[in-house]
Amino acid sequence: MSDFHLDLSPLKEPLAFLKVIEWFFSMFAFAACGSYKGATTILVSCIGLVNRTVTATFAYPFRLNKVIFSSPDPTRCNGTWTDFHLVGNFSTSAQFFVAWGVLIFLYCMAALLLYLGYMHIYQSGGILPVIDYIFSFIAVFLWLVSTAAWAKALVDIKISTGPHIMEEIAACKVPGSSCVFGSVSSMGSLNVSVVFGLLNIILWGGNTWFVYKETYFHKPNGNSPNTGLYPPASGI
Repeated sequence: MSDFHLDLSPLKEPLAFLKVIEWFFSMFAFAACGSYKGATTILVSCIGLVNRTVTATFAYPFRLNKVIFSSPDPTRCNGTWTDFHLVGNFSTSAQFFVAWGVLIFLYCMAALLLYLGYMHIYQSGGILPVIDYIFSFIAVFLWLVSTAAWAKALVDIKISTGPHIMEEIAACKVPGSSCVFGSVSSMGSLNVSVVFGLLNIILWGGNTWFVYKETYFHKPNGNSPNTGLYPPASGI
């Protein structure tokens, strides 16, 4: 830590300023997805029972195939009500998206520590900017993959928890029984997580240019001889 020199001036430059924005946006992306909890309800009518609400509560990581609707009453509609699971397991896409968001969140913190405390080492022409540049390219690709996978999973979650489920519940087709779709919790925060995923793709795509400018691929070698057509001017 002897080489640590706190300097906030890099925050005025795109390299560090974008990292702050990426830090916030990654947090919003994984928090909006990982903290979600919702429910879908239907109204069940059977012998001796009218419009009783049954509920299926679901949450991150969206293993819907393990979610069961509650029973309408203790008698389970005189034995005609059978347990019904929601359809689909979307945990892989959701956990991939959240895990990548958390990793980016931690990486941005480490990068900001490097920019604000060790910029003199970062700009010394070593390997650090190259590593940062390579990771930035990887980040763009994985934000694209994880966001696309999560957006597709979200569409399927909306289908699996919406009115479509009425077609799958066998107990609702028993003579003397009927079911009406009630409601499903708003998934606005999940939509927001997808939006922030898309914004992160754009941010990291733009950030690669500013990281590239810090690498020796872009900066001329200060030790190379002058290659101009004219020799340097000499004093008189």
